[in-house]
Amino acid sequence: MPEGRSPGFPLFPLGIVALPGEVIPLHIFEERYKTMVDECLREEREFGIVWLADDGLREIGCAVAIEEILERTQDGRINLLARGTRPIRVLERQKDLPYPAGVIEFVEDRSETLDPELERTAHEAYADLVKRATDDDPDQQELSEMGSYAMAATIELGLDVKQGLLDLRSENGRLALVTRLFRAAIKRLELLERAQERARSNGKMRLG
Repeated sequence: MPEGRSPGFPLFPLGIVALPGEVIPLHIFEERYKTMVDECLREEREFGIVWLADDGLREIGCAVAIEEILERTQDGRINLLARGTRPIRVLERQKDLPYPAGVIEFVEDRSETLDPELERTAHEAYADLVKRATDDDPDQQELSEMGSYAMAATIELGLDVKQGLLDLRSENGRLALVTRLFRAAIKRLELLERAQERARSNGKMRLG
């Protein structure tokens, strides 16, 4: 097996996209995935969440680690929390294990110097969005340590957008993308606020 490849890596094809740092609640009810989860717990290993889109399984997914078992029901179902750790590329699918698996490689970003201006504008756009959505300012120390994945993981984004972030092998590229996404979300909130304000001011009942 070539260096860097991990055979027999457990895979969970799902209709979701997981990002590094994102907390994912999962409900496990199929026997093969119960087996997978129990083996991952026993061996303290990760498994991969890969988006099963309408046009098939995507090549790039995200490894996740089980953070907490919330519940085991009497019929064996498992409710758990997993956290995304790092992107993976599925190189081959395997059918010789009792659960879906494959040969994967962990993918790294290309070597580049982080653009401080991109980072600053991304943090500013994120802080503005959080303030508008929650009326709370994000903690500046926490914000300064947040990369593109960490910020995106706290926002409800479309699956295609999240997959696009996973596919990018450049943190500068991801910072530029999330900045555009945050600014677009801010504009939508502004439009909603203006619409609500018009509704309040024009909502008087007319008599006669």
